[in-house]
Amino acid sequence: MQARERILKAIEHEEPDRVPSFETSVDNLQVCKYFGEKYFIDEVVKMQKFCYNLCFRSEKLLSKFMNFMSKKDFAIKKAIGPWIQLYTKIGFDMVTSSLCHHPLIFKKDGWIDEFGRRMTFKVNPKDSMSLLYYIGGTFQNFDDYQQFPPLDPDNILRERMFKTSKKIQANLKEKIYVVPYINGIMEATWEGFGLANFSKLLVKRKQIKQIFDDRGNLALELTKRIIDWGETGAIYITDDYGYKQGLFMSPNNYRTYVIPWIHQICKTAHKADLKIILHSCGDIFPIFEDLVKAGIDAINPIEPTTANPEYDIFKLHEKYRDKITFCGNLSPQMLATGETSEIEVYAKRLIQELAPNGGFIFSSGHSINPAVKLENFLAMRKILEKLGKYPINMN
Repeated sequence: MQARERILKAIEHEEPDRVPSFETSVDNLQVCKYFGEKYFIDEVVKMQKFCYNLCFRSEKLLSKFMNFMSKKDFAIKKAIGPWIQLYTKIGFDMVTSSLCHHPLIFKKDGWIDEFGRRMTFKVNPKDSMSLLYYIGGTFQNFDDYQQFPPLDPDNILRERMFKTSKKIQANLKEKIYVVPYINGIMEATWEGFGLANFSKLLVKRKQIKQIFDDRGNLALELTKRIIDWGETGAIYITDDYGYKQGLFMSPNNYRTYVIPWIHQICKTAHKADLKIILHSCGDIFPIFEDLVKAGIDAINPIEPTTANPEYDIFKLHEKYRDKITFCGNLSPQMLATGETSEIEVYAKRLIQELAPNGGFIFSSGHSINPAVKLENFLAMRKILEKLGKYPINMN
């Protein structure tokens, strides 16, 4: 069975040949080395430093050069190829290809993306790998926001990213399914301002609605473009609605500004027989049912270390098992500091309790970060290989 079919069967609550697997990201040098691939952010840093020197160490020239080059097919392939190749070698069934959050203004050691997020490269002191960090927003207020270049769903880079990733998928003989991912509504809004400035804007209802609507409209238009480009499987929405202690804003604000857009996106995708997979970290329990009713088909990752005991993948599965597919949720903390035996026990529980009858995609509870031990990651994969074949062995 090909990877795309495996993912879609799981989302449709049918049993494929085995439990599919996925990770939001693999930011772990030891895992990359084990599978014989370079860490893609390291390669991005090297390329950007080379281009910076080529541009006489001028950030203005760097931005012009990088924005021109980034639209070239060979540059896109070089940027996303190692990422897809790594996921294929590991044995994942799905990998995302970003059609948004693209760099707009390049800096010596990072960039400002199209949503006004300031990103920078930092070196991990443990193993010297390069990591990409969000360090704040560009906008101090609504006026700053209005002066920034508007979002363009027809930026040619988006279509070229989509089509290049699909060519790579075909060249890999469909061993992995490359899912296009688009911006969500919340994270792309607050991160452009930073949480403090965003919180101040929340009382200015007309202004904040316009900003949310700009982000929501881009996501909806990208959904339409993806359909036009020929996608036949799923779309991945990347967003974050909460943190470990709860939501970033009140449930009513989500119901006013965010969830109506999610509903429109789901409705548009479902008309074209596409599935919607939503990523959100943190405790989103107060709006979980709203998201199910909006039409989300699958959710990732049901973070296992929130402060809310009710935000539990097993409890949620009991209530929503026929309405949504769960993608999760082995704790990255356990993968970093736990014993192999702990990983085996929890992974076994996930598979045996959530996978029967489909509706489950195996993954961590967030991502494979630099602290994850290689032996624990391999143990996680081994349990999936051992127990993840259908029909699920319940003994």
